[in-house]
Amino acid sequence: MFGGHGLYQADRFFGILMDGRLYLKTDEQSRPGYVERGMGPFIYEKARRTLTINYFEVPPDVLESREELVAWARRAIQTRVANPQKSVRNAKQKGPHPSG
Repeated sequence: MFGGHGLYQADRFFGILMDGRLYLKTDEQSRPGYVERGMGPFIYEKARRTLTINYFEVPPDVLESREELVAWARRAIQTRVANPQKSVRNAKQKGPHPSG
C-alpha cells in the first residue's frame, strides 16, 4: 500500500504507516485538530501526479500518549463508519481492502 502499511479494524481501513510516520483517516470534523497542530496530509505520487487523500499525520504529542492515540485512532475508525457508502464503492473498485 503506497509502499507503506495499512491499518485496519476488521474491514475498516483507517490508518497508514509510512516511513516511520502514522497517518489517520480524517473528515471535516476531525481534520482541524491535525491542521491546528501543523500536521499535513499523506502525499503520494501516481502517474507523475502528486496526490493527497484524507489521511493526516498524527502529532508527536499524541503518539507519546497511549490514551490520546487510542482516542484519535477510534475517531479515525468512526470516520470510516460514518461514510459507509464510500467504503462499499471503494471495495467494489479496489478489491477486499478499501484504500480511502
